[in-house]
Amino acid sequence: MSSWARHPLLSARRRDFLGAPLHDLDMSETLDLAVQAMRERTPMLHSVVNVAKLVNMGKSAELFEDVAGADIINVDGAGVLWGARLLGLPVRERVAGVDVMEQLLARCAEEGLRPYLLGAERAVLDAMAATLGRRHPNLALAGMQHGYFDIAAEEEVVEVINASGADCLFVALPTPRKERFLKRYRARLLPSFVMGVGGSFDVYGGKVRRAPRLVQAFGLEWLFRVVQEPRRLWRRYFETNSAYLVLIWRALRQRRAL
Repeated sequence: MSSWARHPLLSARRRDFLGAPLHDLDMSETLDLAVQAMRERTPMLHSVVNVAKLVNMGKSAELFEDVAGADIINVDGAGVLWGARLLGLPVRERVAGVDVMEQLLARCAEEGLRPYLLGAERAVLDAMAATLGRRHPNLALAGMQHGYFDIAAEEEVVEVINASGADCLFVALPTPRKERFLKRYRARLLPSFVMGVGGSFDVYGGKVRRAPRLVQAFGLEWLFRVVQEPRRLWRRYFETNSAYLVLIWRALRQRRAL
């Protein structure tokens, strides 16, 4: 068991929602814990739960174990936030993974901590590095590696990351590849704070537009993404959102039957 499981804040804020674990943490608490892990050189694995991941965790025991084994599990999706509240589970706010990454990069710049960026296309990484240079001139990246490498190259990638002296690692690989990668190598990776960030590099690097704040506030960020990539995303969101609504409906029926 990770030493973070006994941390007073994390143990007090751990919740169970539709069988999935999560932590009722706000953004400030999440960032402070991440910086603490880096300063103390104590390994910490971060994950998030959104509607799609929650539904897929119910189908895959391996994915469930990957997420449940994380030290911090934030509420990433507005749908999870609203669903939890509807079922009477006190969750204060959404802490989106892309926002955690962005604000933690700012904290790294302020406190002299060095992040490593793993994933996405090389052009996206270059654009992200340029944006970071403008926003945070004091930030020193430990290194970057695009995500287009095969399993045979993973050992070498891990060695390069460890040799970089990075304090934290952001992994922008798709689900479940990033979960499989972290499961295989988390014990060997030397960066203290490790976080899977999915498509966040594409947003930060300008390849994909993020929904306006008003759209985010109404919980329609997923629809904004579908409009941008309808052929690739419409079926995924239709299937997972439909399955999620069924889960909520069943849970509500069970509550009323008690």
